[in-house]
Amino acid sequence: MVVRQYNDELKYLERLSPCCWRIKKGFQPNMNVEGIFYVNEHLEKLMFEELRNSCRPGSIGGFLPGMKQIANVAALPGIVGKSVGLPDVHSGYGFAIGNMAAFDMDDPKAVVSPGGVGFDINCGVRLLRTNLMEGDVIPVKERLAQSMFDHIPVGVGSKGIIPMTARDLEEALEMGMDWSLREGYIWAEDKEHCEEYGRMAQADPAKVSMRAKKRGLPQLGTLGAGNHYAEIQVVEEIFDKWAASKMGIEELGQVCVMIHSGSRGFGHQVATDALVAMEKAMKRDEIDVNDRQLACARIKSVEGQNYLKSMAAAANFAWVNRSSMTFLCRQAFAKQFQLSPDDLDMHVIYDVSHNIAKIEQHWIKDKLRTLLVHRKGSTRAFPPHHPLIPVDYQLTGQPVLIGGTMGTCSYVLTGTEKGMTETFGSTCHGAGRALSRAKSRRNLDYGDVLNKLQEQGISIRVASPKLVMEEAPQSYKNVTDVVDTCHAAGISKKCIKLRPIAVIKG
Repeated sequence: MVVRQYNDELKYLERLSPCCWRIKKGFQPNMNVEGIFYVNEHLEKLMFEELRNSCRPGSIGGFLPGMKQIANVAALPGIVGKSVGLPDVHSGYGFAIGNMAAFDMDDPKAVVSPGGVGFDINCGVRLLRTNLMEGDVIPVKERLAQSMFDHIPVGVGSKGIIPMTARDLEEALEMGMDWSLREGYIWAEDKEHCEEYGRMAQADPAKVSMRAKKRGLPQLGTLGAGNHYAEIQVVEEIFDKWAASKMGIEELGQVCVMIHSGSRGFGHQVATDALVAMEKAMKRDEIDVNDRQLACARIKSVEGQNYLKSMAAAANFAWVNRSSMTFLCRQAFAKQFQLSPDDLDMHVIYDVSHNIAKIEQHWIKDKLRTLLVHRKGSTRAFPPHHPLIPVDYQLTGQPVLIGGTMGTCSYVLTGTEKGMTETFGSTCHGAGRALSRAKSRRNLDYGDVLNKLQEQGISIRVASPKLVMEEAPQSYKNVTDVVDTCHAAGISKKCIKLRPIAVIKG
C-alpha cells in the first residue's frame, strides 16, 4: 500500500532541470497553480525520502512533508504564478519552512495566511562588518565572546536591558528603527541598509493584543533561544570581489558579526491571536483549505487587514530588537578593543527578513500586478536597479544573508533578474532542518557537540548547553548544498562565504 501510494504521487512530479522539479496539479486536491521546488542531488534525496516516509501514518510527527505542503499552498484562493519551495524547504506549520507564495491583491477571494509567515514574525539576519582581521581577534577571542555573552541577554525567557516602558513599546511598534534612531541606539545609516528601511508603515499597535504586548515588553534587545545566535565570523572566500567591495568586504580574514533573531514571544502571540480569528472568518466566508493549519482570511476582510497591521507591528519589533543587539554588540567590541564602534568600522552591511508578508509589484504575463508575497523561511532577493534596494547596492543587487547552522559557514548572496521572474525575487534563508528537534535530542550528545566546536577552534557561549543538540550541524541540511543550488538555478548569486570563530546562543 505504501509503495503504491508513493508511486502514484511520483506521477505528478517532473524534473525541469538538474536543480528544479515541478509539482503538477492533482498532486494534492484543488490546486489552482503548480508547485515548484529547487534541489541538488543531495537535497533531492532528503525531499523524496520525506515524501516516502509520509506514506507511513504518524512517521514524521504529524507534519506533512514539504512537497505536500507546497502543493497545499498552491490550492489557496487567489494564488498566482507558482507555489515555490526553496532548497532549504522542510515541514512547518501550514506552509513549509522555505516556501513562498504570492496572492493577487485585486482578487477579492485572495487570502493572507499566518502560516505563510510563521510564528517568529520577521525572524531575520543582520550582518555587520569591521576593519579587524582574524589575527586581531584570535588572541582575545574568549574574552570577546564572553563580553558579547555578557552584553546580549540570551535564552528562553531572557529579559532585555534596553529601558522600555509601555509607551515606548507602543512607539517602537509603530516606528520600528525610527524609534531606535530617536533613542540613540543606531546610526542613521543603519536604516539605509535594512529591508523596508526598518519600518513597515502599515503597523498599527492598536490591532495587537495586550497579551502580545505584555510578552514583548521585557524582551526587546534579547537574542532568545532555538536557532537564534550572534556570531563572530571571518571572511573565508570571496566569489564576487566587486560586489563584496561595495559591501565593505575587501579581503580574506576580515571580521564580521552576524545577528540572527526575530520578534520573540511578541510575534508568536500575534500569530496565535490571528489564527484564532481566522478560523472564525473561514467559516463565515466559506473558505476551504487542504490543511487546517493553513487558516487564512480574505486579504481585504477585517481579519486579514488586522493581521497585516499587527504583523507589521511585530516586524517593527524585530527590527528594533536586532537594532538593540547591534548597539550592545558595538559596545562589547568597543570595550574589548578600547576603540569606538566608528573607529572599528562596525557598519551594517544589510538586514533581511526571513518570515514576512509584504505588498510588492511583480510582472505576471507581461502585466504589472500588485501582490501580497508570503515568504516563510525565505529571503527577498531583488536584482540590480530595483527601486526598493539601497543606492549602495543598485549595481550589485540586494545583499542576501544566509545564516549557517551552529559551527558551519554562512553566506552572502546577491539578487538576480532570474530570481525576480522565477521566484518573485526570493531565495533560500539558511540550511533547513533535516532532523526534528526531538530526534536531535534523542540522537545527539551535547557534550560531543560542544567538543566538536572546540576542535574546530570555535568559542561558544550558551545559556542552556542541552539545547545545542537541537542546533547541531547534524540536525540540518548542508548550507553549502542549499546555497550552491540557488546559485546553479540562477535565483541568487554567491558573493561571500563566512566562517564562525565564536558563537553566542540561547
